[in-house]
This record gives sequence, C-alpha cells and structure tokens, in this order.
Amino acid sequence: MSAGRGGGGGGGRHPVALTELAKNMADFAADREWDRFHSPRNLLLALVGEVGELSEIFQWKGEVPRGLANWDEEEKVHLGEELSDVLLYLVRLADVCDVDLGQAALRKLQKNAVKYPVAVCKGSSKKYNDLSTLGHNSV
Repeated sequence: MSAGRGGGGGGGRHPVALTELAKNMADFAADREWDRFHSPRNLLLALVGEVGELSEIFQWKGEVPRGLANWDEEEKVHLGEELSDVLLYLVRLADVCDVDLGQAALRKLQKNAVKYPVAVCKGSSKKYNDLSTLGHNSV
C-alpha cells in the first residue's frame, strides 16, 4: 500500500519489489530454520488459510465502497495485515517453486489483453468464453 491510503501504508518509504519481499521471506525462514517446512504444498495451504482470514473481514459487511470510507483506521490496519499475509505467502510460494512472479503476472496481463479486447469487453463483466454473445467469436 502506498502512503496516505491507510492500512499501515509505507509512510513515504520506497516502493517494494517482489524480489525484495522474496529475499526477506527467504532470510526470515532461513534464520528460523523453517525451510524444511516451506514445501509448496504447505505454503499453498497456509496461503489458503490467510485468504480465509482476509475473507472474514468482508464477510458480513455487504458491498464495500472503494476507499473504505466507512472503515475506521483499526479496520484498515487489520485489512493491511491480512493482505500482507496473503502477499507474503504468495511470494514465498512462487520463490520456492522458482517462479518469477512479477514476470508471470506481466505475461498473464498480456494474455488477458488478448482474451478481453477493449473493443469487445469494455463495460462488460462477461467471461472470455461468453464473449461470442458480444460479437467476438475467437479466443
């Protein structure tokens, strides 16, 4: 999160690269001799658990507006913590699996740009395989 957005933002610190997070997580695990526990399966299960904790924050709130205008600072900090847990496990999982997460995400965005061309998808929430109803038959 950037400074000024709540949720424990960076307070003017530099943007954090995924590679920096991966190194910090690897060092954190190594310092505690946790590498033997950080199998892809265990990390994935921990990630799913953290996504569950993140979901609980929104569970009974109904539709939440962008910017979380009605949330107090404590709720935003809690959200930032749970989002961070999800991110950290995701980055660690990618690192342990030797996946360059940043590059994989960029490739995925490129694929999605082909699946969801602006001219066909703008303003629509339809999935790519339903786009033929919008006049787009290839993908």
